[in-house]
Order: sequence, then structure tokens, then C-alpha cells
Amino acid sequence: MKDLIMYLGIDLGTSGVKVILLNDNDTIIGQTSASLDVSRPKVLWSEQDPQDWWNATNEAIASLKLEHGADLKKVKAIGLSGQMHGATLLDEHNNVIRPAILWNDGRSQQQCIELETSEKNSRQITGNMAMPGFTAPKIAWLRAHEKNNFSKIAKVLLPKDYLRFLMTGDFASDMSDSAGTLWLDVGKRQWSAEMLAATGLSEKHMPTLFEGTEITGFLSDDVANQWGMARVAVVAGGGDNAAGAAGIGVTKPKQAFLSLGTSGVYFVANESYQPNPDSAVHTFCHCIPKLWHQMSVILSAASCLTWVTQLTGFKDETSLLAEVEQLDFSKPSELIFLPYLSGERTPHNNPDAKGIFIGLTHTTGAAELCRAVLEGVAFAFADGQQALIAAGTEIDQVSVIGGGSKSALWGEILASVLNKPLTYRAGGEVGPAFGAARLAKAAISNDSFADVFNEGEIINVIKPNKIMQKYYQKQHLKFQQIYQNVKALF
Repeated sequence: MKDLIMYLGIDLGTSGVKVILLNDNDTIIGQTSASLDVSRPKVLWSEQDPQDWWNATNEAIASLKLEHGADLKKVKAIGLSGQMHGATLLDEHNNVIRPAILWNDGRSQQQCIELETSEKNSRQITGNMAMPGFTAPKIAWLRAHEKNNFSKIAKVLLPKDYLRFLMTGDFASDMSDSAGTLWLDVGKRQWSAEMLAATGLSEKHMPTLFEGTEITGFLSDDVANQWGMARVAVVAGGGDNAAGAAGIGVTKPKQAFLSLGTSGVYFVANESYQPNPDSAVHTFCHCIPKLWHQMSVILSAASCLTWVTQLTGFKDETSLLAEVEQLDFSKPSELIFLPYLSGERTPHNNPDAKGIFIGLTHTTGAAELCRAVLEGVAFAFADGQQALIAAGTEIDQVSVIGGGSKSALWGEILASVLNKPLTYRAGGEVGPAFGAARLAKAAISNDSFADVFNEGEIINVIKPNKIMQKYYQKQHLKFQQIYQNVKALF
């Protein structure tokens, strides 16, 4: 029997690096991960050391090599995916200037206002409202507050593209990730000279642009030897959300998914460029040529579950969720949670928003707190769904990806709040890494994109619970009212 070709998918997330080995039959042969920490040196700040990304990637590959060394030798291409928007700054000697400023950093709200004032066509060019999460405002903040560091900038790279540079020596990026910088003309799929100039940069500071299915370079000899691989092709890949869509086949108009990662994303595929920036909905390029997508983004999703698990002293999320499953869901909880632990994007665009519990009593326990967290995140997704629909987006089927997709209870809550059945597909838990491996396959195989990015096997479908659906409608209105009543206090 002929050996199957292998593809490697590397996903640089916020909480860790995931690596998967995928064979030609779309089967995951092996997977590993290595964890990462986030530094918060000041209020609203969120940073990571790019060297930690590289160390974690090498740790994950080394772990994979122990069990699948022979399979790594069969890898023919590598795809990359990663957290979006992060500003990784290199000097003229390719040294990192300062810690990377991450997607959930909220320090640059003032610079967003200044950018849209100085470049009046910002929203028309980029298809997006300027938000602190994007890369360009971070550089504008640096220009105002760290002039010495700004003066040293030779290249600005997104997180996964810094890994690419260390792997291949090439400065390259893909359309989907670059669309989240606020420097891309998203309709034309090219860098915008006007937006770059607005932050004191030019195209020389940017990586070369590729579609997500194109080869950007080849693994260096040193890295290939260390990883136990040949000098294989490295493919452009995609931002984590677009790559997640490629992983579960969300490539056709009206197809959507929810991502329950550190942040939460409601992603809808489009066959044309359909911006509506005033609603705080993102419009980006897809990682597949000639496609775009819209997203509503909440900054804290599964990270809220991790937080409440640590807060209540449980050893892990699974243990706490087991307690929540014992609660009576035939009636609503008295407790409501606003999940704005890192501020919020869609629909509020408010980096100063904070998390709040309302309805605490002497009898409130860990399970009730966790239930409120699961429901609060679901209500935030519902706000995003309303923003997407208000922007003219049509949503047909909705899949679920990300680590939070492991909880069937959370799925039932989400389905009931959103009033939509949720589909769980093979590869959903490792969505972006799976999509990155598929993008690698698309670059070198003769298969059509339709075959490579198929929708995958359905593992489960969770339908709305009619009883929960009824009381969640009222609770969602209360959730929205609470935010409006307290936002001035932030």
C-alpha cells in the first residue's frame, strides 16, 4: 500500500501553539500543543514575547516528533494559522524591538479616533471601523508614546508570520490575516498606501502578500533538520478565523461558524466584498482566493470559562461544567454575567467595558457562577448575531469550532439563545490548525478547492431547547439593558 502524503498545520493561538499532522485522506494522524502566557503590565495592555511563540512551536514539534517521527518525514507542505492583529516589530537586523502588542490590547482607543480623522476614507478603504484590536492603531500608539521604538521599525509582522520568518527567512503574509491590520485595501486585496502613511509607515515595512493557498517559501535547512523533515513548502495560510473556516468547510455564502476560543467569533462566508463598518462588524478577505467574510467578535469567550474555573478553585473546566450540568435548566437563573473581561468589540467597540455579575445572593455557588458565564457569553454572541443581520448578512447553517466546542451543555445554551441549530464537525476542536493543514494541501495537490475544503463529517447537531429558548429571549433583553445602564460607569 502506498504511503499517504502528510501535511503539517501550525496554529499560533493566544493560550498555546497547536500542531497537527493531516494525511491525504483528511485524517488527523497526530496532534500536540504547548501553552503560552499573556503579560498584562498595565490596565488594558496585553502582550507576549515572540520568542515564547517560537519556543512553544519547537516544543510542540519535538513532542510530535517523539510519536510520529516517521510521519514527519512524509510531510510535503506546512500551513500556518494564528491569532490576528498582533504587532510584532523587527529592527533592521531582524531583532524583536519590544513585546508584541496583542489583539485583545485596548490601549489605542484615542489613536483609532485620530486615524479616522486623519484618513477620512479609512472605513471605505479597509471595510472596517478602526478599533484598538487592529494592528495600525497599535503602531500609532507606539509612534505617540514610544518614539524610540517606533523609529527602529523595519518590519511589522503578524504573529504567525514571525514564525514563518524564523522557519523560512521570508517576510510574507496572507490576505485574511493582513485584512485585520487596518492597512489592507480589503476590496482590492492589496496594501493601502494611504492607511500606511496615516501611521508613518510605507509598503517597505510590510511583508509580501499572498493568497492563503500559495507557497511563500521553504523550510530552512536548520529548521528542517531540527524538526526531522525535508525542506518542504511553507504555505501562506490564514488568520485563525479564516483558517478555522477552511478546516470545517465554511466557504460558501451564508455558511457560518461560532468559534469558542480565547475570544469568540461569529463568522459568515461571502462570495463578494460586502462591507458595513458602522455596525462594528468586520469585513475581511477569506484565506481562499476570491472569497471574503464578515465577523462579529467578542473579546472573551472560553477565556471567561477558564477565569471562573480558577476563581472558584476547580482543578479544570470539565470538573466545574459537571457541577453546572446538575442545575435545573427548566427555569432561568437569577444571575446575569457581562463577559467583558477584556473590553468588547462587536457591537459596542468599548475597550473600557468590564465584566459584571448581577444577582448575587448568599446562596450563589460556583455552579451558578459558571452557568451565568456560559449564558453571558451566549448573550454576547446574540448581540453579534443581531449586528451581522442588521448589516445585511444572511446566515444559513452554523457550525461550532474551538476548545469550548467540547461542552454539549454550552452548545445547547448557545443554540437556544441564538435560535439556531449548531453543527459539530470532525476537526472542529482543532479548527485553525486543521484549516492550516488543508491550506497546505491545497497549495501542492491537484485536488480542487471544493474537494480540499469539504464540509467534513457531521459529529453532532444540537438543536435549541424550547423551554430555555423562551426564557433566554427575556434574559437577553435584560442583559442588553444592564450594559446600557452601567456603561457610563466604566
